[in-house]
Amino acid sequence: MCSIMGYTGTDISLPRFVECLKRTASRGPDDCRVIKTSGCILGFQRLSIMGLTPEGMQPFSMDGLYVVCNGELYGFEETRDELKQKGYTFASDSDCEIILPLYKEYGTDMFAMLDAEFACIIYDETAGEIIAARDPIGIRPLYYGFDRNGGILLASEAKNLVGLAETILPFPPGHYYKNGEFVCYCDISKPEEINRDDLETVFGQIHDKLVRGVEKRLVSDSKVGFLLSGGLDSSLVCSIASKKSCAPIRTFAIGMSEDAIDLKYARQVADFIGSDHTEVYMTSGDVISALEDVIHLLGTYDITTIRASIGMYLVCKAIHEQTDVRVILTGEISDELFGYKYTDFAPSASAFQEEAQKRIRELHMYDVLRADRCISVNSLEARVPFGDLDFVRYVMSLDPEIKLNRYGKGKYLLRKAFEEGGYLPDEILWREKAAFSDAVGHSMVDYLKEYADEQYTDEEFGKGCLKYSHARPFTKESLLYRDIFEKYYPGQSEMIVDFWMPNKEWDGCNVNDPSARVLSNYGASGI
Repeated sequence: MCSIMGYTGTDISLPRFVECLKRTASRGPDDCRVIKTSGCILGFQRLSIMGLTPEGMQPFSMDGLYVVCNGELYGFEETRDELKQKGYTFASDSDCEIILPLYKEYGTDMFAMLDAEFACIIYDETAGEIIAARDPIGIRPLYYGFDRNGGILLASEAKNLVGLAETILPFPPGHYYKNGEFVCYCDISKPEEINRDDLETVFGQIHDKLVRGVEKRLVSDSKVGFLLSGGLDSSLVCSIASKKSCAPIRTFAIGMSEDAIDLKYARQVADFIGSDHTEVYMTSGDVISALEDVIHLLGTYDITTIRASIGMYLVCKAIHEQTDVRVILTGEISDELFGYKYTDFAPSASAFQEEAQKRIRELHMYDVLRADRCISVNSLEARVPFGDLDFVRYVMSLDPEIKLNRYGKGKYLLRKAFEEGGYLPDEILWREKAAFSDAVGHSMVDYLKEYADEQYTDEEFGKGCLKYSHARPFTKESLLYRDIFEKYYPGQSEMIVDFWMPNKEWDGCNVNDPSARVLSNYGASGI
C-alpha cells in the first residue's frame, strides 16, 4: 500500500497538509514526498513493492502533468512497451509511471482500460484542474471533502481529512472526478447482458479466470505471503498459488487460544499444499486491548467489519513484526459473488442478483475496507484475487438461476470449478462456510458482547442510541463501536451507508445480529 493526498484550495497551509498526510505514514513507511505546484499540493508516502529504486518514487511529472497513485497495474509491462513505441521514456520499473503517458494519449478514457486496483490523483497544471479516479470495486481507498471555499481534498484515508473537511465521504468506486463532477466509467456490479453458458463451461471459466487472477498477483519485487483461514476462499487462493510457485508459499492463520474453529482446517490445508505455515494465537485480553485501535484504523462502526478485523489486524501485526513479507493475498469478495449463508433465503433469482449487485457496490465500505486497513496499517500491501476485474465481470454476468443454492451446498459453482486437479482435500473443498469473526473462535464475539454489556446500563444504552439518527445503534455492542468511532471521526457516520446485515425483507433473515450463526441454516458451519 501507499498513501496519497491532494488539495487544490488555499485555506490549508503546506505544513498543515504534511501533518495530515503523515497520519497514514504506516501505509508508506519507505519514503515521503510532497510537492506544491501553482494550483495544487500533492503528497505521496511510499511502500516499495514494484520498481524499488528511488526513480520509482512519486509524484511523477511530465509536461505539466503530475500524478500520485496507490495501485497495482497488472500487465503494465506490455502497456509500457506500447507507449515506448509512441516515443515515451521511463525512468523506473514502477507500474504507476505509465499513468501520465496513458492520460496524455487517452484522457479519462484510460481509466476503463486499466486492469488494476488503484486510486490516483492527477493535476493538470496547464488546465488548472484536478482529476481523480478509483478502481471499479474500490479495493484501493480514496476519500474526499471540500474546504470552506470549495477547494477539493482527496486522500487515501478519512483520517487524513479529519479537521480539514466538514464532510468526508468515500470516493465512489468505478468513477473519475473531473471538472467538478463525478463520472461513472465502470459499474462492475451491473452486467451488460446475462451469460447463459452451460454448467461445464461455467466451471471451466471460473477455474481459469481465478487461476489467472491469482497468478498475476504473485508478481512482486517484494516478498509475498498469504492469509489462510482454512475456509474455502483463502484455501483456494493458497492452493492455486502453491501450484504456481517454485518454492513453498508462506501462509498465516490466527485464532483464539481456546476455541478457534479454523486453525485446524488451516493447518490441514497448509500440510496438503506444503506451505511454510505460521499460527498466531490471541486471547480475550488481546481482543479487548485491540478494539479501540481497530475502530480508529478502520474508520467504521459496522459490527461485522469490526469483529472480523480484530483477528486480521493481529495476524498482520505479527507478519509485519516477525517476517520480511510485504505483500499479502487474501480471500475477500468471494461471498459477494457466490453468496453468503443468508442468501440461501433469497426468494428468487432476481432477488439474489439484486443483493449481489448491492454488496459489490458497497464492498468498499465493508470487507474491502477491512482488508485494506488491517493490512496497510501494518505496512503491508493487500491483493485480492477474487476481485480480479475479469473474474468479477464473468461471475456477475452469469444467469442468477444457476447461482442460487439449489445444490444443497453454498458456493457450488466455485467448489465444482476446483473439484478436479487436486487443489484441496474434499473435506475442505466441500466444508460449510463459517464466518471469519466466528471461525477465529466463537468466544471472541462473546467476549466483545460481554465487554460492551459492561459499559452501559440499560438506561444508558437507551439514551445513548438516541444520540444518533443515522445508522442508529441497536445493541450495546453497536453503541460501543459507534461511540468509539465518533471519538475519532466526529459527525462522519455517513462514510458508511449503514450496518452490514442480512436482508431483513427476506423470510429467515430478520435477525438482530450480523453473524451467520444466528441463522437457521448455519448448521455444520461452526464445527
